Amino acid sequence: MSGSMFGQRISVEQVEEGQELAPKFDAQGLIPVITTDFTSGELLMHGYMNEEALRKTIELGEAVYYSRSRKTLWYKGATSGLVQTIREMRIDDDQDAVWLRVDVAGGASCHVGYRSCFYRKVPTGDQVTEGNTEPLSLEFTESEKVFDPKKVYGDAPNPTQL
Repeated sequence: MSGSMFGQRISVEQVEEGQELAPKFDAQGLIPVITTDFTSGELLMHGYMNEEALRKTIELGEAVYYSRSRKTLWYKGATSGLVQTIREMRIDDDQDAVWLRVDVAGGASCHVGYRSCFYRKVPTGDQVTEGNTEPLSLEFTESEKVFDPKKVYGDAPNPTQL
């Protein structure tokens, strides 16, 4: 299916108002992806796709990302079983960002074991002491992990290595 799935970007009008999928990948060949739970709308994760990952996601109806740290395709759930089944895929106005609305097998999307990758709040505004020079203290929004990452992944390298 090479070439035919994505159209060429010809004009602003065609990209923003047309019916042809013509995604814009960045200089590294990636497009950002936001993933939410289809039913609750909860933000689960942010990732990236290259052209191959986007094609496979469309073809399979399941999320396939591109791991920037490992420089390889990352089929979500291949190791953990926490497959993200696409219920709806959207692309933004200028076709340079993707939104996946998914059902998640096993109820979690985060490799750390929490339901969502966004499990900590950052203080803002009045919550921050003026003149503070210490690192900000994060507040956990989830108290229990859905699964134990060591049991699922063993000693496998962390997909978000520093």
